[in-house]
Amino acid sequence: MDEIDRSVLKTIVETANDHFFIVSGDGQILDISPGVEAVYGLSREALLGSNVRELERDGVLRPSISLEVMRTHRPAQLMQVTGTGRRVIAEAHPVFVNGRLERIVSRSRDMTDLQLLQDEYALLQKRFNEHVKRGQSVTDDPALDSALEELQVRSHAMREVASLLKRVAPSGASVLMLGESGVGKTAFARQLHRWSERAAGPFVEVNCGAIPENLFESEMFGYQPGAFSGAARQGKAGLLEQAEGGTLFLDEIGELPLLMQTKLLKVIQDGKMTRLGDTRPRRVDFRLVVATNQDLAARVQEGLFRLDLYYRLNVIPVTLPALRDRREDIPGLAEACLARLNAHYGRQKFLDNHVWSTLMGSDWPGNVRELENWLERAWLSSALDRIEGVEPSSSPAAAPHTPKAPSTPPPLEGESLPAYLARLERELLERGCRTHASTYALAEHLGISQSSVVRKLKRHGLKLR
Repeated sequence: MDEIDRSVLKTIVETANDHFFIVSGDGQILDISPGVEAVYGLSREALLGSNVRELERDGVLRPSISLEVMRTHRPAQLMQVTGTGRRVIAEAHPVFVNGRLERIVSRSRDMTDLQLLQDEYALLQKRFNEHVKRGQSVTDDPALDSALEELQVRSHAMREVASLLKRVAPSGASVLMLGESGVGKTAFARQLHRWSERAAGPFVEVNCGAIPENLFESEMFGYQPGAFSGAARQGKAGLLEQAEGGTLFLDEIGELPLLMQTKLLKVIQDGKMTRLGDTRPRRVDFRLVVATNQDLAARVQEGLFRLDLYYRLNVIPVTLPALRDRREDIPGLAEACLARLNAHYGRQKFLDNHVWSTLMGSDWPGNVRELENWLERAWLSSALDRIEGVEPSSSPAAAPHTPKAPSTPPPLEGESLPAYLARLERELLERGCRTHASTYALAEHLGISQSSVVRKLKRHGLKLR
């Protein structure tokens, strides 16, 4: 390495937001970047030459990520608490020479301020919950009431969620929506966009579990002409660029491949991205909203989700309760769904009074999506205008006024989780192909984007009838 390259490397290290450590294979600290003293509470001179075992023992850093790499000989990522009480995300990588661990390169980023913001948000949310439980009015905001009417929200729990989203909408901060599948995360993400200062911009929805991993980068980042075999002659703007000036909604963020997690994190940090086959970075500006029905913290522990990305996304966590925990919303949701079905099929059907008790008493493990699917099946299976809710596959002995919420079939013996989920997805798509005239109608019914429907139908070899 010549003198210019050394100067470039020195400048990169000294101006980076991250704090760098270079540690020998036996734990001796060989070099550190400036700024470390304020975070770890020791001077540069005191840190240089120290052993990470001593620093962990003395509470300067707990735990030592270098010791973890020395133990496993694998890259590691964890949350540290320093001697000054700061919380940092640390990431370390081993360097091998002829199969021998010679160096460990680690970098850490101080996340204390972000944690304080999250703690403050949690406190505000707790106070708000107590306010609601006392039976006081959530809001007298006409704009909020109008949106809640459109979303068919009656319960205090969902009014609370909506009120919180309206308050954070102007901030532009990343929002992480949590909740079971089918609770309405996409609908509330769209409403958050409409409340934000980016409402005039696009709302780009991406289902991270629906795009094949080998196509993900080209879909997200776009590509230049001739970037790869089969690339469009004029190139293509990726989903990140398409969200310019608006909101990018990443659903099922827990399914994002690790490589793409790294690339997304860099985009969030730098505000820039580069198309495949291009060398020129492009600045992008969008509001990021993500959603998942998984435990992201558990996926971090399993090594399937980056810890630093998790903390980047978890700025404003919002949990949408399951439908069984807000049964007050069922009548409005059912009436709205019934109105859509009547308009779509050109008949004015109504629910028999006996059906309502079952609708209100069911747990609906698939939440709003399952309720809507059941209603559509009941609508289609009813020859009369009065819907009694008998399942098309019900046995003759079944009580005529006792509709049952559809149950999810169990996995087959020896069937893997991916194969089981793929089978369920195919069955759902097959039913949708029989009852919807277009991919747009099917997409609205399933609560996903039209492009996701097209990709899924192609993957399963299905076509609309």
